[in-house]
Amino acid sequence: MVLPEHSLRVAIAGATTLRGKDLKYWLEEGGFPAGEIRLVDEEIASGTLTEVAGEPAVVQSISESSFEGLRFVFFAGSAAFAAKHGPAADRAGASVIDMTGGSWAGSRARPWIPRLDALISAPTPSALPNDHYHTWVAPSTPAIVACSLAAALAEFSPESLAITFFQPVSERGDEGISELEGQTIKLLSFQPIPQQVFDTQVAFNLTARWGPESTERISDARTTIAREVQRYLAGRISLPAVMLIQVPVFHGHAFAAWAQFKSPVSEETLTTKLNTAGFKVVPPDEPSPSNLTAAGEAQPMITLPERDANVANGYWFWGAADNFRLASVNATQIAERLLAS
Repeated sequence: MVLPEHSLRVAIAGATTLRGKDLKYWLEEGGFPAGEIRLVDEEIASGTLTEVAGEPAVVQSISESSFEGLRFVFFAGSAAFAAKHGPAADRAGASVIDMTGGSWAGSRARPWIPRLDALISAPTPSALPNDHYHTWVAPSTPAIVACSLAAALAEFSPESLAITFFQPVSERGDEGISELEGQTIKLLSFQPIPQQVFDTQVAFNLTARWGPESTERISDARTTIAREVQRYLAGRISLPAVMLIQVPVFHGHAFAAWAQFKSPVSEETLTTKLNTAGFKVVPPDEPSPSNLTAAGEAQPMITLPERDANVANGYWFWGAADNFRLASVNATQIAERLLAS
């Protein structure tokens, strides 16, 4: 893709979050032509020392003036943070790319997964009314995986499609990582475990529910993913069912998917469609996709489809995706497509 040569000024709002750090890495390492990457965050995180393009940089406190002269503002913090400051970035004339879901309610917001444009008909930026969209919603990694799988299989009109995601603790930020680490250490030494984040034992455990004192509920996280998928697919193809399980891993979403078709579909045909939808199909003689093998991968990984032994025309899929990298890649692809349009 040919991109403009002139310098581009962008900002990462929520730069100190895990999502923000991964986005900064990808903007620098993925070849995005940014001449300046401005790092901003909430006041509590301002003053954090980091680096951009090998040079020291300080995270600035966000304000109305933070967005002046910027072409893109990537929101990578919390949904509430994006909802609060997104309008200011819009007023400043920047194109907002929201990775948090905080802009879903805006009438000028549109979800976009560029790699699926060839499979799911969607208006390109040049075909949209001038200035109609200033905010582009970059879906979460589970939503990207769910939409990609639905798009890959849509031609065969599956009678059912269900996906179970196994969520890492890093979806709750640094606090989630610290709590899993603390619980693991305490359990191995037979001491009381910290439960401030999940209000339940996460270490050495799988659960579909966090404790009642948790500030968030896993059912809400599952509903958020389902709504992202619904908003993006928007009736163009059938919606998959989504389940979410909390697992004791630090990073990476693993997933198991089930699809059943009215008539037989060859494994070769399904594999071709998975490749077209952006999956990296892993052959049987290579290590199975996992949260470890998916780390740093720009594509979701998936196995060859396996027929079910009991159900006719039923297939199982197993895969994994880096829960931050896939979202970062999608967000930068949105910006690249806007530049090229």
